[in-house]
Amino acid sequence: MPHAALTVRSITARPVVLRLKRPVVARIATIAEWPLVLIDLLTEEGIIGRSYLEPYIAKSMRYLVPALNDLGALLKGRKVAPIELFDAARKSLQFVGYEGLSMIAASGLDMATWDALAKAANLPLCVMLGGSIGPVKCYNSNGLFLKEPGALAEEALELRDEGGFAGLKLRLGRERAADDLAALDCVRKAVGEDMQLMVDFNQGLDLAEALQRCHMIDDHGLAWIEEPIVYDNLDGYARLAAELKTPLQIGENFYGPREMHKALQKQACDLVMPDFMRIGGVTGWMRAAAIAGAAGIPVSTHLYPEVAAHMMRITETAHWLEWQDWANPILKTPYQLKNVLLHIPDVPGIGLEWNEEAVEAHLV
Repeated sequence: MPHAALTVRSITARPVVLRLKRPVVARIATIAEWPLVLIDLLTEEGIIGRSYLEPYIAKSMRYLVPALNDLGALLKGRKVAPIELFDAARKSLQFVGYEGLSMIAASGLDMATWDALAKAANLPLCVMLGGSIGPVKCYNSNGLFLKEPGALAEEALELRDEGGFAGLKLRLGRERAADDLAALDCVRKAVGEDMQLMVDFNQGLDLAEALQRCHMIDDHGLAWIEEPIVYDNLDGYARLAAELKTPLQIGENFYGPREMHKALQKQACDLVMPDFMRIGGVTGWMRAAAIAGAAGIPVSTHLYPEVAAHMMRITETAHWLEWQDWANPILKTPYQLKNVLLHIPDVPGIGLEWNEEAVEAHLV
């Protein structure tokens, strides 16, 4: 049955900050508190579309929240047609650029509009988009930051047992390459040869360091090496991809599908992992996934596991979902993990409902 047309009434954006169980410690930053912008798109018909953004830096919410409020005023009275609203949001900010906070705000809006549309259709998002409810393969990305190598073995076992995971992500980029190698050896010894290990340098190296360090770990049987150098050095990535046997993973910093297209044209990677707040939400993801599918490039997700699970069910070259539970404290019903797999709830939309008591406690 066709669903009723929806009309935008208002957009509410609320900033919250959560304390991380395991602080993010990377070469370029240490993050102990995790900012979230909770977005509610209210329609005239009473349906609320929900999404959230994870902008890393708490002070960035001072710019994002007003931007989302402005988009709410701009789009008030418009029909909830996600592709049209996404393009309208981007064009309204075109003169300050399509990247950065402009894209992040448009992406948050986009995810909320798709949630509202799927709720109106009374279908889970993945079903409305032509897929089906089902489990999604995921790896645990909740820890293994730049700790002392000896402290990582116990944590690796904890992370494995949080959901019977078959994949874990380890962060590298210590001052001494020998300490990175020791960390890798400690984790591998703890979890065994069957565990898929992804390593992430979080853009912490220059090209010379990356050439040396990536070659040092190239025979360690890794699932991928992620972002060794600054994200926009595509020429450097093309050189690394040509020299390494281990697949090279980039993409969380693609601001829109065209950036993915540029990277693939330059043969700058073997794998891609778009981030929903940068690629353009659901609309941007579908456009990017089509580009990756045409190129035969495996696609993994970055953060946002709830909407990510739905999109992996309709992505031609779906690979791994990155599991991190940092938004769980403010969710009424977090997604469930079982036997390596993330299970999508059979409910309309994305399946996001706020725990309002927790939200109130963490508002900033």
